[in-house]
Amino acid sequence: MSQQGKHRILMVSDFFYPNFGGVENHIYYLSQCLIKLGHKVVVMTHAYKNRSGVRYMTGGLKVYYVPWKPFLMQNTLPTFYATLPIVRTILIRERISIVHGHQAFSTLCHEALMHARTMGYKVVFTDHSLYGFADVGSIHMNKVLQFTLADVSQAICVSHTSKENTVLRSGLPPERVFVIPNAVDTAMFKPPPNRLSSDEIVIVVISRLVYRKGADLLVEVIPEVCRLHPNVRFIVGGDGPKRVRLEEMREKHSLQDRVDMLGAVPHAQVQSVLVNGHIFLNSSLTEAFCIAILEAASCGLLTVSTRVGGVPEAYDMVVLAEPDPTDMVMAITKAIDLLPQIDPQAMHNRMKKLYSWHDVAKRTEIVYDRAFRCSNQNLLERLPRYLSCGAWAGKLFCMVMIINFLFWGFLQLWQPDKDIEVVPDIDLTSSQSGEHIYGPCANDC
Repeated sequence: MSQQGKHRILMVSDFFYPNFGGVENHIYYLSQCLIKLGHKVVVMTHAYKNRSGVRYMTGGLKVYYVPWKPFLMQNTLPTFYATLPIVRTILIRERISIVHGHQAFSTLCHEALMHARTMGYKVVFTDHSLYGFADVGSIHMNKVLQFTLADVSQAICVSHTSKENTVLRSGLPPERVFVIPNAVDTAMFKPPPNRLSSDEIVIVVISRLVYRKGADLLVEVIPEVCRLHPNVRFIVGGDGPKRVRLEEMREKHSLQDRVDMLGAVPHAQVQSVLVNGHIFLNSSLTEAFCIAILEAASCGLLTVSTRVGGVPEAYDMVVLAEPDPTDMVMAITKAIDLLPQIDPQAMHNRMKKLYSWHDVAKRTEIVYDRAFRCSNQNLLERLPRYLSCGAWAGKLFCMVMIINFLFWGFLQLWQPDKDIEVVPDIDLTSSQSGEHIYGPCANDC
């Protein structure tokens, strides 16, 4: 830890801007608030198309776009050891004290946490998703998570449901897992100055159009709602493999004038879409904590959502339904009847009190302090934790960590720490012109 109890944090994930999503927004807003609290924050992610190298974002947030291209679903190809040299260089150059990995599905996150523990750094992990226990993909992912979290200092989940899921999947002691919810930038997501007319009810859907987000449910729900309520119109924002099914549904039921398909919506334009609606519809089949619901509520929209994961914890002004088309149609009808009782400005003010990124940053700061107080252990003391991960997997994990330790020792001899140039700290937060500082929605990002 640096002077005056301030940390030097490396955020690591495969998911960051210019890609858009909940994890990307979480890392960005949390980093900005930690910088305002006096900590130094650096982000490490993979290259996006021609975006490679070092970039600076708003507030002096430094981002390393390492020269690894995404392999599948924005994830890099698992290499185990190939990322160690560049991770080691960044840690030494930036004098990092804590490595904070995000998202269980991020390959880069798992490898960076493994390398950081090999080098003796404190590590924190945040899980943003819920996974099952029965399908092949979840079984393999849960074993990888068990390996990564076997030696993690502290862990964070975004809801109590997510914490229970993570503890069951990874075997991590519950006392080392903290619940810190997501938040919303209420300065950005504001309701319209004038209340919308109720002559036409607009239902907004903004989501990745994939199976996990319930796009197949929308195919059945939208035509039935349009049949029951002639004054209802839908705005669907988002892209994905299920978009074709929605467009086919629109053609089949001749709903071109009642269902607007916007395609992918940049995060900077989400608010301008939300303020045109009365109701926000979330049809996810699994959700740890839905930031989109918070953004919609901050804009004064009444939310209808499936009763899954951590959604019931997020906000009490949500009309919940089972992930079933009939139940969802009934919930939408109930929401339409409740609309006259909704005060958008009062809802916005309540969100401002309940969900603040500054509060999230302060609570995360406490987790960092607790992680930093954990004692350092050598490799022999840490190996039993990996060995306990399974009869065969435990031995495999131990071998992976031993090889990683030997590779790190070779790098220490080949390029000693003293030969890696340390980057001087530059205060970019006081820049008035904004030159060379780009926000997440700027063209250069």
